[in-house]
Amino acid sequence: MNAVLVAVGVMLILSLLRINVVLSLTVGAIVGGLTGGLNITETIKAFTDGLGGGATIALSYALLGGFALAISRTGVPEVLVKAILKLVQREGDSQRKGAAKALIFVTLLAMAIMSQNLIPVHIAFIPLIVPPMIKLMNMLQIDRRLIVAILTFGLIMPYMFIPAGFGLIYQDIIVTQMGLAGLEVTMGDVPKAMAIVALGMAVGLIGAFIAYRKPRIYQDIEMDASTALDKEVKTRNLVFAAIALVASLAVQIPTDSMIMGSLAGIIILYVTGALKVKEADNVLSDGMRMMAFVGFVMISANGFSAVINATGDVEPLVAGAMDIFGGNVSIAVFVMLVVGLIVTMGIGSSFATIPIIAAIFVPIAIELGLSELAIICLIGTAGVLGDAGSPASDSTLGPTAGLNVDGQHNHIWDTCVPTFIFYNIPQIIFGWLAVVFFL
Repeated sequence: MNAVLVAVGVMLILSLLRINVVLSLTVGAIVGGLTGGLNITETIKAFTDGLGGGATIALSYALLGGFALAISRTGVPEVLVKAILKLVQREGDSQRKGAAKALIFVTLLAMAIMSQNLIPVHIAFIPLIVPPMIKLMNMLQIDRRLIVAILTFGLIMPYMFIPAGFGLIYQDIIVTQMGLAGLEVTMGDVPKAMAIVALGMAVGLIGAFIAYRKPRIYQDIEMDASTALDKEVKTRNLVFAAIALVASLAVQIPTDSMIMGSLAGIIILYVTGALKVKEADNVLSDGMRMMAFVGFVMISANGFSAVINATGDVEPLVAGAMDIFGGNVSIAVFVMLVVGLIVTMGIGSSFATIPIIAAIFVPIAIELGLSELAIICLIGTAGVLGDAGSPASDSTLGPTAGLNVDGQHNHIWDTCVPTFIFYNIPQIIFGWLAVVFFL
């Protein structure tokens, strides 16, 4: 059997059985290497040699996690929650429920989008912002599935389309892994290639608004969600937090380095005293721990990819795939998108999916005669497919953590299923159309 198919198959089966994805990638790489004719020593060497390729991404995530948690300790989340509650309650008192709902929707969407680039805290803002708003959502009878759709859109669309923050990391992974697979492309082409798919997500969000527009009644259950609002916030800390965020972006953009950007922000918080020295070590360690899993997955995925390339079975797989597809580009693109969906659903990380699929898809796409933009769109879309809807994805776990504080929001049926329907299906359709358009 083809070593690539065996390695990916073992990795997928183990992941779907809820085996830790790092172990799944490692075991899949070993089995694939042995199947491809490498001995155990050669397999392990190829795997360990490839690990270094994920080090930059892992360190980027670690420092970003530390910076995100440090920002949250300055009091920014508390101020945002107080402002939202004040505005929404004022609108509610005047019976203008429509305006109050719109304010909640727009605020959460803006926060989710900014959490990926302008204020790159990822899902860390959700447990701080959403729980204090639950009582108001209940009063307005807002369907929490709609809130999930809003948050998930804001967590996914920016990194696949906007080259800043997490978007810079994701798009750099696409460019790097495509280069390793034999096709050199530039960062500037990624947003162009992903624009149509981003539009597909917007269509899905509109669909969610239509599907979940009706009132949904929840019980008012007392919960300790207001503690974050009791903390006194110093104005100077807010000012220094803003300066740190601006400095982080100012360094990140010209250097194209999330590591340098996060480091600049952390240093400013240290120097200004917004991050207390006696608390700094614990805060940064906790933040790094929050992002550590994704970093380890990325490192393991690079080792996995290295073993696949070392077997030499990629070319035979491409030749076999061409025979199966019979040169039919439309069918080939659709099948590859579905494979990307399955891989990401299994491991729960779009960022970790790219190294796995790029080594296989890029040679096939080149053989099919796809243009560079079409191949970028294919890889980028196949990677992002499944982030919404996966039970193990940050993009679904984050919203559930914020909305289920009173036990009335089911992770699978209220988060995973709705996001799968309204985002994965449009992504496949628009991704397929985009690849065909860029032919």
